[in-house]
Amino acid sequence: MSAVEILGPKGPARYGGADMLTWARNQIAIADQIIDNPGGGLLFATQTIGQVRAALAEADADRWRDALTLLEAAEDRGVRRDFAGVRELLGQAREKLDQG
Repeated sequence: MSAVEILGPKGPARYGGADMLTWARNQIAIADQIIDNPGGGLLFATQTIGQVRAALAEADADRWRDALTLLEAAEDRGVRRDFAGVRELLGQAREKLDQG
């Protein structure tokens, strides 16, 4: 009988196999590109912003406090259809992630 090595749960790689910050930057870029697209862009973009916010808060809310505040404001502006404001806030949040 062959031995079976159990290392832990298997399944999809967290963040699609990328590290969290790369994933977060990519998600923010996607949200920036589609926020004003008709046919669901607003819904998908605000959902994406929320997912990035949740991941950063879970990873280290104190470290990412400034980025979390910016993302929360961007999500709120998206719901209010202030697309230029969303893009400005997403750019600022991206800068905070780059500063790490």
